[in-house]
Amino acid sequence: MQVGDLKVSYVPDGAMLFKPPKPPRADVGAAYLNDTAHLVANTGGLLVQCDGRALLIDAGFGPHSVPADPDHPYIGAVHGGSLLDNLARLGARADEIEVVAFTHLHRDHVGWACTDPPVFTAAAFAVPKSEWENRHQVPGLTAGALAALEHRLRLVVPGEEIFPGVQTLALPGHTAGHTGFTITSRGRRLLAFGDALHSPLQVRHPEWFTVSEGDPAQSERHRRRLISELQQPGTLGFGIHFADVVFGQVVSDGAGEGAAWLPV
Repeated sequence: MQVGDLKVSYVPDGAMLFKPPKPPRADVGAAYLNDTAHLVANTGGLLVQCDGRALLIDAGFGPHSVPADPDHPYIGAVHGGSLLDNLARLGARADEIEVVAFTHLHRDHVGWACTDPPVFTAAAFAVPKSEWENRHQVPGLTAGALAALEHRLRLVVPGEEIFPGVQTLALPGHTAGHTGFTITSRGRRLLAFGDALHSPLQVRHPEWFTVSEGDPAQSERHRRRLISELQQPGTLGFGIHFADVVFGQVVSDGAGEGAAWLPV
């Protein structure tokens, strides 16, 4: 996809399953669920290319596979592993990427940045300052992962340009420093919003949240603001967990019931 002079591409890494709510909810449409009633989400990154330069937003789950834990309240099986191959299919290499930027530090967003040996050998790791300051609150982030990130760490603040045409956008709530990215060129705009929205269902129901939200009330406030921004002319969105509809725009649903995600 072109956003003005910038080429943006989704880079799949793997998938995760979210367990169905208990009790089941009739308003969770079957179109979003698999044959076991799990909500299917994906992991990966967003590649931004311009004039021979490359930025990657988020780095997938990494070369790992985790089976479903029957005792986990909401996450089923998770696997990654295909991000490097999919970069190659797009004509890109991990060792040529100059910046890897993170929406937040959950494991399914930093996976390939924490491998041994490292794969992003030329990249700075752009981490939101407030996220890094609260890094020890992030569940599952090991000492080894923190060391790998710190080795290439570049702290960024809201509104900072991290790559030509790409600025940070504060969207806290899911985590303390959760951040989106505004990608702008020649009058077009794409908002990469990370886990501010986990599913297209939340566009119509911004009051819904996952149990992984650090601050559900704050997350909802920013989600509503984000949905409003996504309805502005010339604006598209990128949902990293939106399965096969990662690119889209937010439109009126035509029934007077609010907004809806329209894939593009």
